[in-house]
Amino acid sequence: MSTPSQSARVLVVDDDPTVAEVVTGYLRRAGHTVGHAADGPAALESAARDRPDLVVLDLMLPGMDGLEVCRRLRAERPVPVIMLTARGDEDDRIAGLELGADDYVTKPFSPRELVLRVESVLRRSRTAVPATSSATVLSAAGIRVHPETRRATKDGRDLALTLREFDLLAHFLTHPDRAHGREELMRDVWGWEFGDLSTVTVHVRRLRAKIEDDPASPRLIQTVWGVGYRFEPAGPEGSR
Repeated sequence: MSTPSQSARVLVVDDDPTVAEVVTGYLRRAGHTVGHAADGPAALESAARDRPDLVVLDLMLPGMDGLEVCRRLRAERPVPVIMLTARGDEDDRIAGLELGADDYVTKPFSPRELVLRVESVLRRSRTAVPATSSATVLSAAGIRVHPETRRATKDGRDLALTLREFDLLAHFLTHPDRAHGREELMRDVWGWEFGDLSTVTVHVRRLRAKIEDDPASPRLIQTVWGVGYRFEPAGPEGSR
C-alpha cells in the first residue's frame, strides 16, 4: 500500500459497521487520522468540529441521505468528498457529482482501491501546481487560472470550483482549440484508466455553468460530437 507524503484527517460516513471498520482500518494503516460518523447529523457535527481534509461519504444513510450531507458540507467549505455508491445507483452518483463531489467508488469495492482514490484526491488538493499546467498564470476569454494558488477568476470575479473542476479548466486552458475525448480527459485530469464517463460529462456541465455567459448555449467549451469537448477561447460563430 502506498504511504502518503503527509497525514490527513479523513471522516468516514457509513452506517454499516463492517464497512466503516474496514475502511477506517485501511486508511489508518495508510497513515491518516480517521474519524467515523454513522449518520448525516453526526457527520455534519464531526465535520464542523474536526474540519477534515477529506470525507468518504456513503449515499445511503438513515435519516439524512448522503446527497443532503454532501450539499450541506459543500455549502460550508470546499472539503473534498468521495462518495460510496451502490453499483446500480447511477442517478444518485450523478446527483452527487452535480453537488460537487470529487470522486466516487462503487460498492462492493476494494479497500485498497478506495485508499488509492483518497490519496489521489488529497494529492490534487495539496499540490500547488496541477499536472495539466505550468506554474505560470493561464489566461483566456476573461478567465485567469493561478495554478500555484489554485485560484480561478472570470472577469475579475472568483470562481468557486471544486478540485476536479479546477483541474479540468486548467487542462482546457493549457490545451485550447483541441478536441479531447472523454476517455482522454478521464485519464489526464482524473488519472483514471477506466471509469464511468458520465463523470466527465457532469463536470463539463458544472464548469459550463460557472464560466459560460449562457450555459445553455456554451461558446467556450464546445461539444465535438462523436469525440468529446474542445475549449475555444475565441467563442466561434455559430457555436452551440
